Formats: sequence, C-alpha cells, structure tokens
Amino acid sequence: MTIHEMQFSRNVPIHKKVDVCIIGGGPAGCSAGLAAVKNGANVFLAESQYALGGLGTVGMVPIFMTFTDGVNFVADGIGREIHEKLRLLDSRGPLANAINAEFLKETYDDLMIENKVDFLLGCEFIGAETNGKKAKYAIFNSKGGLFAVEAEVFIDCSGDGDLAASCGAKFDIGNENGITMPGTLCSTWANIDWQRLEKAGIVPREEIWRGFETGMFKVNNHHHTGIVQTGWGIGGGNMGHSFGLNPLDPKSLTEAMIEGRKQNREFENFYRKFIPGFENAELSGTGAIHGVRDSRRIKCNYELNMDDYLARQSFEDEIGRYCYPIDIHPATPDQKGREECLKYYEGKKYQPGESYGIPYRSLQVAGFDNLLCAGRCIGTDRFVQGSIRTMPGCYITGQAAGCAAALASKNHQKTNKIEIRSLQKMLQNLGAFLPNAL
Repeated sequence: MTIHEMQFSRNVPIHKKVDVCIIGGGPAGCSAGLAAVKNGANVFLAESQYALGGLGTVGMVPIFMTFTDGVNFVADGIGREIHEKLRLLDSRGPLANAINAEFLKETYDDLMIENKVDFLLGCEFIGAETNGKKAKYAIFNSKGGLFAVEAEVFIDCSGDGDLAASCGAKFDIGNENGITMPGTLCSTWANIDWQRLEKAGIVPREEIWRGFETGMFKVNNHHHTGIVQTGWGIGGGNMGHSFGLNPLDPKSLTEAMIEGRKQNREFENFYRKFIPGFENAELSGTGAIHGVRDSRRIKCNYELNMDDYLARQSFEDEIGRYCYPIDIHPATPDQKGREECLKYYEGKKYQPGESYGIPYRSLQVAGFDNLLCAGRCIGTDRFVQGSIRTMPGCYITGQAAGCAAALASKNHQKTNKIEIRSLQKMLQNLGAFLPNAL
C-alpha cells in the first residue's frame, strides 16, 4: 500500500504561559492540578472529553478499587478529599466505593473550581514541541481552533502516554508480544431489585454458564465481574471484554465500542432471564469512551517491577505506597487465558497493612528535564501497571507529580534535581501516606 503525504502547517497562537501544564483530566490529572495549585503553581489542564474524571465518569467504571491497605488510607491527601466530597454529595450511595458518575463529575468540577485550577474541556492534545531535553509547547485542538500552551513543567496524565510519546520518549506496551489486556465498555443499569437478588443468594458470575449453554453470548467469556449496586434501583456494569484491542489504533477502538454495545445487550438478556431481581432491568447507558486497562508504559528513570511488588519494597525517593493486587485480565476467553490471568493474581495478594512503595523516579520521563507522568502510564513493568492503574493509584501518583512540578517550577529546577525531602514534606502537608519519609 502506497502512503502519500502532504504538508500541513498553521500559525498556532500561544494561549498562555504557565508554571505547569497538565494533559488529561482523569483522576491523575485532577489530583495533579489540585496538588500543584495548592502549592502555589499557576496551572493549565486540558481534557479532551466534556467532563473531568476519565473512566470513572465518561467511561462509567462503577466502582473504585481499594483506597486502603486494610489498616492505612494509602490514597490519602487528594484521594481522601475526593472520596469524602463524593460521599457527601452521594449520601444515597449504598456501597462506600461505588461510583455514581454524575456525582463524581460534580465532585471534580467543584474541587477544581474551588481551588481555582484553570482547565478547559473538549481540548484534545495533538502534539508537542521540544527544545533538546525540554518540552516547550503542548498543542491542542478545540472548538476555537488550534492553540499552544508554554510551560515550565509538563505532566502527562493522558493514560496512554500521548504527551511523552509525542516528545519522543521511549515506551513499552502490552506483553512480550505487544498484546494488551482486553478492554471493557462499562454501562449503567436501571430497575434492579437489589433486595430480591440478596434474598436469592445468587452470584451472577456463578450462573454465567447458563447464558453460554443457551447461546446468548457471541463469546463465552468466563471472566465475569458483573453489575455493582450504585443506587437504590440502579447499578453499574464492568463486564465483557474486547479481546485483541489496540488502544492506540482508532479503528480498533471503533470496533471495540461497537462490539461493547452489542455485548451489553447480551448481558441484558442473560440477567433478565437467569438472575432474580433483574427481571425488569434495563440497560440505560454505555460509556462514551472505552475502558482501556493498559497502554503505553513510559520509560522513566526507574521501572517499578514485580520484584518490588513481591518484596513490599521501600525507596528513599518514595512519594506514596499502594496495595492493589496484580490484576491482569485474560488475553483470550478460553481456559488458558483465564489460567494465565490467575497465576499473576493468586497467592500474591497482600495481607492487611502491607503495601509497596512508589519512587519519584518512576514519574520522571527518562531523557527529559521538565516532563513528568502520572497515572496508568508511569514507569512500571506490565505486572505493576496491573496494580497501579486504578483510580486510587492515580490519585497517589497524580498528587506527587503535581507537587514535584510546583516545586521544580518555583525553584527553576530540572524535575530530576528537586530535593526529595522537600517534595515529601509537601506531600505530607497534603496528608499523603508516607510512613518511610524522614
């Protein structure tokens, strides 16, 4: 196939110059923005969707993973602030970690506005300009056209590592063959009788074989999470898999969205027929973005790895600790895929009070002086990414990147030259869980 090229050029207005520019307004981006502003930085945050929160809002993921290690609130600081504000707004929430997407959107909006974080929605990052080892401009497209932002420090909270990759940073993706975990198109459900389900004592994932026997499902996928109660008569679904998803390929993502909508209709039929309390349940919506579990892992100055996880490792430059298990979803729907998934999970789950440290070096993009990353794309191996990719994990790395960026911009330092104890003190002032800091 012959690939033709054309030259496209425009004069792009510089929208503003700030201390810290953040790409992505998901959990990592919002916590980074809040942390940076709370420490005196002038911040601009760009979010491509028309709501903050990423997969927890636009993507309809219905539940947070663990905020605590069973003893300590490890996602403390910004994470606690978000969690507590959400619970005040959503006082009807039947489960402490359940997510009502509309209340979570409002939580992010309120916190960002109250703390005077400058942000724009509907602004898609499309490229970057660098000067040697420094990122110079981030370029965006919006309804108002193209514009650029200049900053002292940039933070990549895009989830996919888009900014870092555009700057030329190296990265890994997927397993040894480049295959990523399957994605999931999450959903919302109405008219559920949760009391009837509780009285029946039935666990939907244990009944999934009934749907397979009757041919309800195009793909017989045994890895079934199910529907979580998010309100008195409503629920959120995190189920179904888009196998073979390439999160960096728009055609693959398009096909996954279409397939995900069809899968949710299959689940509607299954739940109505076989699960008590769901006789009148209705699929009321699917996410506007696909649930991607892993994408680029940016090469940073340290790769947090499985050995660190197993050792419950601590680091001198620790910026937080986390504890969620190695959660890698099966690459195929067969028994072999399920067994591979379980071997990374079973026997490796932590006991109460245990956690692993996250070094600041895993947020420093290798080869750059003013570029950090936070959230799913930080410097890890495939296994630890399967743990730290959750929303509470993103709060931890996001607030650390925000504090580090504020400190670097204030002192006109390279991001890898800031004083670690000063960074840890800033994090402690926010309430971060740092038991090993001096």
